[in-house]
Amino acid sequence: MSLLCVRVKKANIQGSPDKFNSYVTLKVQNVKSTTITVRGDQPCWEQDFMFEINRLDLGLIVEVWNKGLIWDTMLGTSWIPLKSIRQSEEEGSGEWTFLDSEVLMKACEICGTKNPTPHRVLLDTRFELPFDIPDDEAQYWTGKLDRINTMRIHDEFHGRDDVLGRPLPLTASQCSLDDHDSAVDDRDSDYRSETSNSLPPRYHTTAQPNSSMHQYPMGPHLQHHPDSCTDSMHSFDMDYRDPRGSSPVESSRFGSSGNLSQASSQMSETGQDSAGGSELEESFHSYHSSGLCPSTNNQPPVSRQHPTNGQTALGAEEIRGSTQEVARGLNGSTKKDTPIEKRSSKLQRFPDGGLPLPFTPSRVRWLKAINKVRVQLREVQDEGPNSRQAWVKPGGGSGLFGIDSMPDLRKRKPIPLVSDVSLVQARKAGITSAMAARSSIKDGELKNHVYKKTLQALIYPISCTTPHNFEVWTATTPTYCYECEGLLWGIARQGMRCSECGVKCHEKCQELLNADCLQRAAEKSSKHGAEDRTQNIIMAMKDRMKIRERNKPEIFDVIRDVFVISKAIHAQQMKTIKQSVLDGTSKWSAKITITVFCAQGLQAKDKTGSSDPYVTVQVGKTKKRTKTIYGNLNPIWEEKFHFECHNSSDRIKVRVWDEDDDIKSRVKQRLKRESDDFLGQSIIEVRTLSGEMDVWYNLEKRTDKSAVSGAIRLQISVEIKGEEKVAPYHVQYTCLHENLFHHSTDVLGQGVVRIPEARGDDAWKVYFDEVTQEIVDEFAMRYGIESIYQAMTHFACLSSKYMCPGVPAVMSTLLANINAFYAHTTASTSVSASDRFAASNFGKERFVKLLDQLHNSLRIDLSTYRNNFPASNKERLQDLKSTVDLLTSITFFRMKVQELQSPPRASQVVRDCVKACLNSTYDYIFNNCQELYSRQYQPLDPNKEELSLEEQGPSIKNLDFWPKLITLIVSIIDEDRNSYTPVLNQFPQELNVGKVCAEVMWTLFAQDMKYAMEDHEKHRLCKSADYMNLHFKVKWLYNEYVKDLPTFMGVVPDYPPWFLQFVLQWLDENEDVSMEFMRGALERDKKDGFQQTSEHALFSCSVVDVFTQLNQSFEIIKKLDCPDPKVLAQYSRRFAKTIAKVLLQYSANLTKDFPSYCDKEKIPCVLLNNVQQLRIQLEKMFESMGAKQLDTDASDVLNELQAKLNTVLDELSTMFGNSFQSRIDDCMRQMASLLYQIKGPVNANSRNQVEADSDNMLRPLMDFLDGKLTLFATVCEKTVLKRVLKELWRIVMNSLEKTIVLPPGSDTFGAQILSAAKELGQLSKLKDHMAGEAKSLTPKQCAVMDVALDTIKQYFHAGGNGLKKAFLEKSADLSSLRHALSLYTQTTDTLIKTFVTTQHAQVHYGKGIRLTPNEKIQPSRGSGVDKPIGEVSIQVDLFTHPGTGEHKVTVKVVAANDLKWQTSGMFRPFVEITIIGPHLSDKKRKFTTKSKNNSWAPKFNETFHFALGNQDGFDCYELQMCVKDYCFGRADRVVGMAVMQLRDIAEKGSCACWCLLGQRVHMDDTGLTAMRILSQRSNDEVAKEFVRLKSETRSAEEGR
Repeated sequence: MSLLCVRVKKANIQGSPDKFNSYVTLKVQNVKSTTITVRGDQPCWEQDFMFEINRLDLGLIVEVWNKGLIWDTMLGTSWIPLKSIRQSEEEGSGEWTFLDSEVLMKACEICGTKNPTPHRVLLDTRFELPFDIPDDEAQYWTGKLDRINTMRIHDEFHGRDDVLGRPLPLTASQCSLDDHDSAVDDRDSDYRSETSNSLPPRYHTTAQPNSSMHQYPMGPHLQHHPDSCTDSMHSFDMDYRDPRGSSPVESSRFGSSGNLSQASSQMSETGQDSAGGSELEESFHSYHSSGLCPSTNNQPPVSRQHPTNGQTALGAEEIRGSTQEVARGLNGSTKKDTPIEKRSSKLQRFPDGGLPLPFTPSRVRWLKAINKVRVQLREVQDEGPNSRQAWVKPGGGSGLFGIDSMPDLRKRKPIPLVSDVSLVQARKAGITSAMAARSSIKDGELKNHVYKKTLQALIYPISCTTPHNFEVWTATTPTYCYECEGLLWGIARQGMRCSECGVKCHEKCQELLNADCLQRAAEKSSKHGAEDRTQNIIMAMKDRMKIRERNKPEIFDVIRDVFVISKAIHAQQMKTIKQSVLDGTSKWSAKITITVFCAQGLQAKDKTGSSDPYVTVQVGKTKKRTKTIYGNLNPIWEEKFHFECHNSSDRIKVRVWDEDDDIKSRVKQRLKRESDDFLGQSIIEVRTLSGEMDVWYNLEKRTDKSAVSGAIRLQISVEIKGEEKVAPYHVQYTCLHENLFHHSTDVLGQGVVRIPEARGDDAWKVYFDEVTQEIVDEFAMRYGIESIYQAMTHFACLSSKYMCPGVPAVMSTLLANINAFYAHTTASTSVSASDRFAASNFGKERFVKLLDQLHNSLRIDLSTYRNNFPASNKERLQDLKSTVDLLTSITFFRMKVQELQSPPRASQVVRDCVKACLNSTYDYIFNNCQELYSRQYQPLDPNKEELSLEEQGPSIKNLDFWPKLITLIVSIIDEDRNSYTPVLNQFPQELNVGKVCAEVMWTLFAQDMKYAMEDHEKHRLCKSADYMNLHFKVKWLYNEYVKDLPTFMGVVPDYPPWFLQFVLQWLDENEDVSMEFMRGALERDKKDGFQQTSEHALFSCSVVDVFTQLNQSFEIIKKLDCPDPKVLAQYSRRFAKTIAKVLLQYSANLTKDFPSYCDKEKIPCVLLNNVQQLRIQLEKMFESMGAKQLDTDASDVLNELQAKLNTVLDELSTMFGNSFQSRIDDCMRQMASLLYQIKGPVNANSRNQVEADSDNMLRPLMDFLDGKLTLFATVCEKTVLKRVLKELWRIVMNSLEKTIVLPPGSDTFGAQILSAAKELGQLSKLKDHMAGEAKSLTPKQCAVMDVALDTIKQYFHAGGNGLKKAFLEKSADLSSLRHALSLYTQTTDTLIKTFVTTQHAQVHYGKGIRLTPNEKIQPSRGSGVDKPIGEVSIQVDLFTHPGTGEHKVTVKVVAANDLKWQTSGMFRPFVEITIIGPHLSDKKRKFTTKSKNNSWAPKFNETFHFALGNQDGFDCYELQMCVKDYCFGRADRVVGMAVMQLRDIAEKGSCACWCLLGQRVHMDDTGLTAMRILSQRSNDEVAKEFVRLKSETRSAEEGR
């Protein structure tokens, strides 16, 4: 494992500068990082990137892209072999690399480039070691780098002894938080980089490519390579499993940005003793997090070694568990491979066939060396076992018997899981590189110089210098102000003069003068020879220094301790420093070189909106000026000036002017020494200068009326006589501050930052305790260090300890004030925040890099917030809140100070970190579920055997794992809800930790559960009830924590389909149970004699039992509360089939046994009640299943079932009613005999007699019905009672009609009469039969029958308790009976008219008649009649007289065709034409043609005329044609007949008719009834003729 550092410096692009807006993309090992975009043909990026490298046979791909409006264009690419990159721990100047336009591929990998382009890029590439190692280790490896540079990666094996003999530090890893946009939008690519983390999910073996893999084809082996570049080196496990695939919330699960903090992570190691030996697993966790896996029970694990050609395999002693960071206190157990997991990675084995390792041998040696370093430095301490916290009472089991449809995990106390059970000690917090970069702590020469300068500042501090004693003074000669060099105007009292040192100035300038009057007076006296005065002043200064040393000894003690100076040396240095103060500037001399480099953000003084700036620089009395830059507010002069200074109290006055060349300025020039517009000044104390300085100075006002903005950059070089060349004072202050911070924190505070107690608006400027704070303040005042520089320096120091308690809050406040200093510009200034920040003396790039490193580290620490900020520690929770505030301040800095376009939003960064932590947490609880659950929820049982590897994870043999995992997930979500959400409340609209936790946990859980259920579906080794129990728990988890999340609102959840097949399996099994239960219930009911369940319930127990079981089954389905309509539809369909099967089988069993109970009185009614109750309960179940919302198919099944049950009820009712048929028939016969005895006419006075006769006639029937209906009313349900009444009504009505109204002559004859399908050939004998047996009712008997029918109807109505009147009135049976009765009173003409108008299908069912306009036109073939026996052709003409309205019919019998008649003798056919209808008794009704001898197609051509009268229309008449065979001496035999109704041709008036002959006339019940009544009228010739015509039929003997 190596750390590749790449610095993208700049590029040289050939072409027009305005064409290019370019950026650089780096790709290595499937990881891509991108720079920002920079315009121009010579873009400069200066960005650093770091990558973990574990394969040196690959190369670094460099691509330069030009950003376009729609798509980007690649300018060129280059491939740099990793083997050619140097090893170094220092940055270099870089190398220019020319770009090519195409790449070369070999074995699906890039191996080079071709086709050169004119573009080139400057890169500094090197392999680097981590920073956080001891000095001796760093020196060792620095010396060995030269030898490593000469080695190849394959040579590493031969030097293993050297590697194993020395501890080797660990490198930082390339990480990245979730970034779904980095591949699309590179606006914030400073902070993000794409990583390959699209690994297959658990239970899934298909490799999914990373987004950057689509850039160029990658080798297939990369998909299974265990050493992905995103793997963190900070945690290892002894068990390897396939990592989880990316989900919508984990597209790049753990990582940091492309601008990676150098060694910003701390190390943690892991050693796990697995059953099969030691394997290494790379966990996918962020920098500072460990792999969330258990510790090792505080016992040294047994090292299982496997020799590999003399090389010792990695033992458990060499790799300590990184899991201590997340599993502190847990008795460790190794992570177990779940039997469901499939290993797809090809692990490399040792040469001797040992256990497979997921790393290359070189990496194994690297890891061994790393962990030796950790063991030697004792940076990881084994933690003692954590106290167990039981979530349930001891002995409380979670076993389920049956199905628990309402799992309530909340009744267990939600004690925090991860943060309290598996915490780590706060790691060595801070950006390690920040401390490593503070070379001032180890720079002895610099520290010695700073020590002296600090003593000088403290022994005679600026804060204690003597102020001037100003008095109003009148000048006698032209005098200029010492400060501004302006003339002291006025006749008298022109200015102010110090009585001690004699300095003169304006009244407004006295505050700007150096306040050390005493030292100035001493210097002046010395120059003028006033020795006595000089000695007095020196004595005063000595006294002041003695008082200072006596009153503040602690200050000097602190300085001596900080810089580790002995008392003797310190005393000597004090004397030297005092003397230098007394000497003042008398012996002081310096050469000062000032380069006026440039300025930014100057005020616009000209009308053109610009200025013509130049600069004057004055040291003492010497003044020099630069050239004028016209029309520029950001001028660049780059002019160098040399000065000699002999007074340390002098000041350098740098003033910026706007040159004016107009008349006004010329006049001012003659009156004043200053004629140009003032743009700003900077007064620099000479004493604050040292060494080489490149400093930005803010331009300040000279008076309150000055309009000033901007800053000026000066490069100052000072050579002080007698002093060595040292660092600038800003560097010296940094050294002082860092050493003070190091002393107070690491030396005195044992690594804990001491936070001073300060209040007020300027509390943020207090960095140390009172003594130490005075030291830095005095140094800053003495040497001109800005307060903002102090703040930024302290911020940099705190960044190395940002994880210490209370530090995040201090850093957040500091950075907020730094932001305010740069971002909150005044209205009068035009300089932007970014320009003000660019002028910072701290260094723009230095501070930005610091913030980038800090930002990355904060993201990484927030990605393990459960470890770093445990919920049980309120102080750490407050630090968590402050950490987020700090992250927000960094975002504000990037947006407002750096003025970046779209830096990552703090809320999104925190969200990504929370998701990363939750991903790690889920992995941990998943892989250690059994152990965590047993420790938290079950009492310790020392005798309990440890579960095997297969039993600890998910298994296809049982489902015990998943409820426990759900319990742990609930504890995590509750902890985030209750502990972390109230703390991380800075983004109430954008981030709710509890909701994010629920979302992430559910997403990961859903993925695992889905694949687990797919495996279970294949094997089905568990009971269906177990799957149902698990289904209820998953449903509860979703409804309780996930359902109301914004992401899932309005979305159909995905968990119901996981359990679909198992629920259907349970329903299948439940159907068998229901059927068996139904049979048992029915058998019990039979044994009990179908007793009613209660006096109010008229049905028996079996119905209740059947529906109780069905309702219980449905309640389970209902409690599943399935939110997926499609899945619910399948449940409903399956359960509907179960209901149908059970109820139909129940009904079938009842129907089978029902006839055997019909002779009983109550049991048939109870059975009918049972079927009706089935229908009622089915309706209720239909409503409970959703009614109209129920699935269509399920609804159809239940509706069809309801119809079938209704049919069953009808059948049973009919069966029950038919059982009374014989007894009712007996009653009817008795009634008939009584009716026939009634004689006499009907008149108005006989009404009472008719009613009395009716009551007498009905007595047999009423006696029978009274007994039965009284019982039925008591035993039957209302619906069943009505059905029974309907059946009795039907039987009574039919029996009345058949027995009394239309009694049959004999059994055979009666059957023939009552069926329209019977032959009518016997009707010719009807008269004889009726005369002998059948009775014709007299009018009085008919009147008695009418009254009897009304009485029966009222009896069945029963005052509203029986059948409805509407039903009775509309009853077809009653209508038929009344119609039959009515026929007795109708005339013959009325009956014949009724017959003609109702019988439309007498011959061939109304078919076989074809019409043509005249007889010459033959009809089309096809009559629709099978096997006709002949055809008659006639011409019919209808005529109605216009005056009288009389109707006439003319019929011409044309011919008969194709007669079917067999005879042994002479065949003499003729046609008989008869008109049938009312009012024909006095008219000619029948004509016959002449016969034709032996002709089967005779031609007749005979015409006949019928007169019909005017009473009725043609609709009431019909023609009946009968072809007969004439026989002499005996009756003519019928060949065939046809009937044509005149209404069919009434509209035409005249037509030819082709009528097919039939064997007989067919009629329905109406026609048959009319026939029977007419047959009884023996004295009516018309009736007799009608009956004869309609009863004729073709002889069966034909001609024989």
